This record gives sequence, structure tokens and C-alpha cells, in this order.
Amino acid sequence: MPLFAVICRDRPGALQTRLDTRQAHLAHIEDSGIVRMAGPLIQDGEMRGSLVILEAPDIATAQGWAASDPYRAAGLFESVEVIEWKKVIG
Repeated sequence: MPLFAVICRDRPGALQTRLDTRQAHLAHIEDSGIVRMAGPLIQDGEMRGSLVILEAPDIATAQGWAASDPYRAAGLFESVEVIEWKKVIG
């Protein structure tokens, strides 16, 4: 099954939104069953985005997962990109 990278960049100054929504976001990851790796992007020692690797049957499923992320619903993200990703190392 293909892998997809979900690359999210936070809106400037939105760290508190991230912190307030974190538990719902983590539950979304756990409940979906398609997340293979995930973690925050760090800039200047602060969480400023997310990288999530999904294993999904198609890009539409990956896009649907990204669209239903509680972080997105909370307005945290300035941008979200979903792109197929090929694992080569690791």
C-alpha cells in the first residue's frame, strides 16, 4: 500500500492553538489506524508544524485524513500538503 506525507505548517503565533488541540490530534492519529510515523516540525526550539506519514490505499484517503485532523479544524495550519512518499532508507 502506498505511503503519503502530510506536511503541515502552522500559522505564525499559533502555538497555543496547537497545545490546546494536541490531545484531540493524537486521538485522531491513534484512532485512524493508518499513521505510520508522525511528529512536529521544530523551528527555533518551538513546534511549528507537523509531518505525518500515512499508509493508505490512495491519495483521496490521505487527503480525507488530513482534512479531518482536529488541528486543521482548529485553524492551526497555514498550509497543508499531501503527497505520495517513497520510503528508501529506514
